[in-house]
Amino acid sequence: MCGIWALFGSDECLSVQCLSAMKIAHRGPDAFRFENVNGFTNCCFGFHRLAVVDQLYGMQPIRVKKFPYLWLCYNGEIYNFKQLQKQFGFEYQTLVDGEVILHLYNRGGIEQTASMLDGVFAFILLDTANRKVFLARDTYGVRPLFKVLTDDGFLGVCSEAKGLINLKHSTSLSSKVEPFLPGHYEVLDLKPSGKVASVELVKFHSYKDEPLHAACDTVEALPSGFDLETVKSNIRILFENAVRKRLMAHRRIGCLLSGGLDSSLVAAVLLKLMKEMNITYPLQTFAIGMENSPDLLAARKVAAHIGSEHHEVIFNSEEGIQAIEDVIFSLETYDITTVRASIGMYLVSKYIRKKTDSVVIFSGEGSDELTQGYIYFHKAPSPEEAAEESERLLKELYLFDVLRADRTTAAHGLELRVPFLDHRFTSYYLSLPAELRVPKNGIEKYLLRQSFEDSNLLPKEILWRPKEAFSDGIASVKKSWFSILQDYIDQQVDDLLLEKASEKYPFNPPRTKESYYYRQIFEKHYSGRSNWLPHYWMPRWVKATDPSARTLKHYKSAAQE
Repeated sequence: MCGIWALFGSDECLSVQCLSAMKIAHRGPDAFRFENVNGFTNCCFGFHRLAVVDQLYGMQPIRVKKFPYLWLCYNGEIYNFKQLQKQFGFEYQTLVDGEVILHLYNRGGIEQTASMLDGVFAFILLDTANRKVFLARDTYGVRPLFKVLTDDGFLGVCSEAKGLINLKHSTSLSSKVEPFLPGHYEVLDLKPSGKVASVELVKFHSYKDEPLHAACDTVEALPSGFDLETVKSNIRILFENAVRKRLMAHRRIGCLLSGGLDSSLVAAVLLKLMKEMNITYPLQTFAIGMENSPDLLAARKVAAHIGSEHHEVIFNSEEGIQAIEDVIFSLETYDITTVRASIGMYLVSKYIRKKTDSVVIFSGEGSDELTQGYIYFHKAPSPEEAAEESERLLKELYLFDVLRADRTTAAHGLELRVPFLDHRFTSYYLSLPAELRVPKNGIEKYLLRQSFEDSNLLPKEILWRPKEAFSDGIASVKKSWFSILQDYIDQQVDDLLLEKASEKYPFNPPRTKESYYYRQIFEKHYSGRSNWLPHYWMPRWVKATDPSARTLKHYKSAAQE
């Protein structure tokens, strides 16, 4: 996890522009560098480093003797860089996994490069010999990337939007800063002036398709057919493989643990594999909640079962409320459920950074979207419509849960790893018949739970624990986190302000005081950029006025049973 930043064709002094790059310094607390591009005085790269692999030669932009005309700035982890080296005979000069991008590009161009990378990434690749600039982002947008491109060819690229919004230019940049689409690469021509012109934007991978890099994966062809035992076995094999490949790190590994199915499965498989690989330090797991919250109690059970070194972060409503503005500034969004869920994740990440030496943090993001874990999936009119909704949620992950998970951890210099969004695992799961993937017997994620039923990885009551949204499970059943927030905000926002909200904020107008409060804070930091969020996250097929699972009739916590 790092912070990348680059400018091409700047009319303003680069030493002034570089101040913008310092806005993302939290992403790389170990070192930073600015480097001008030879022959292009108005182009430069900025890099903030979190040293996870190759402590010695990991600074960027990466340049190697074999390709002196290539410059690479990237944020991410490429899990198959050793397999690609073996398959194609690449000669690496560093231990940096991202170096493989240079070799792949030299061998087969940008399309093959993006398609063959098994991992999470956002990168800027400059080829001065052919005067091309390439941008690319992984399939689900696990690693963030924003860009601004003006009509006169000035290009700015950054891991977070906050590193671009204050750039100086002769024309306004206000409406042009936008997220770079996941699963795409862009080709731009570099002119002698340092300005650029976009040539094409290409979608290189659809999450339903088996990725091109599967051919050189450590897990070879799986048994075909949709009989239940085969499917369950394949799910276990691919999920374990997804966790195993993410163990690549020279820094200590930890795991977020809410006590729900997803994070518990990740933690249990992670600990099992760490033992197999003779990693000597204990796995630290981290849970956050208010006193006696369902998540804290469930996480305690899981930690005792798997034998992790467990940490509990207990916060009160005042601490949560005080964090709201910092959280919205980090997130760059005003989405209601994202802000709610981010507060707990932000506070636990702060604890991990201050109190422990864990840096690489595993988490369960992506499972709800992939395996139909949201409670409203019980109301899907048909398996086919449920499957379509699952795909829509995956497509929009970069706007919601993946955004939350990246920004809240990156704000404290941690690197997030999300095995549920492994390309191979997700493409296999999505290839299964729609009727296999729907909730059954009143239980969501039924197939995933079934697949691990006989593994003894988790206590049965955790494996079959009902869905509890992270923003709900951190508080008690008697008074949920969203109710606490709403009670506080009710005193902060006047009724008249809400009545006139649609006049002040015509795009995505706030409908509640809570929504208005978040929007005010967002506009304070990112005025006029509300279009970064195309719509609020809301359940489908139910008449929901609030995104919390606890407002749905189906909701029933273990404490109430």
